[in-house]
Amino acid sequence: MKTVILDVRNPKEALQDFTQTWKSGKSAKAARISFASPELLWKVLTAKRWELLKSLCGAGPVSIREAARRTERDVKAVHGDVTALLNAGVLERSEDGQIVFPYEAVKVQFLLEAA
Repeated sequence: MKTVILDVRNPKEALQDFTQTWKSGKSAKAARISFASPELLWKVLTAKRWELLKSLCGAGPVSIREAARRTERDVKAVHGDVTALLNAGVLERSEDGQIVFPYEAVKVQFLLEAA
């Protein structure tokens, strides 16, 4: 099962992990999409976008219209959410222009600490 980890870490730490993996020549154990703060994660992953990701998880490439049908939402609203998720690097475009969330499972990971 192909899993992505959505996590919160500072950009320096994320870049260090990327550099270490790149230099080792090995692939990462799991795909990661990192956010600089919990606030940014929740700004990108709104409730409606999370619902969209759930409907796309393991589905392969689909059109925006199909994504809207699966979530029972307006195509224009889904288009806006898809654009935001594409810009954040959460979704990808297939060669034929469809959208794809190339994972079968999602793990969200962050630690809330006292200030």
